Amino acid sequence: MKLLIITSIKAFKNEIKDILKDAEVKTYSYKDVIGFRDASNLGMQENWFANQMNEGEAIFFYAFVKKENVDIVFDKVTAFNEKQETLSTIHVAVLNIERSI
Repeated sequence: MKLLIITSIKAFKNEIKDILKDAEVKTYSYKDVIGFRDASNLGMQENWFANQMNEGEAIFFYAFVKKENVDIVFDKVTAFNEKQETLSTIHVAVLNIERSI
């Protein structure tokens, strides 16, 4: 069993749900969150928000998943991110679960 964690801008919420459905992840939780980025070290040309502190609407998903389903999620997220023309992408991480009940 693995713990799958996915974060992105809120605009990708439906795409993430589709990815989870395609990967046969039938049970998951999600929550709206505020994303934060400290851009104070970026030059003005790199910082398209044009200020130093940025907060935005984001979304956080998590699910307990079988390893074979995790691989499908990673493949689908990679394919989705490669098609993006914006700076925003979907971020995914997986943690091993040593014990659960």
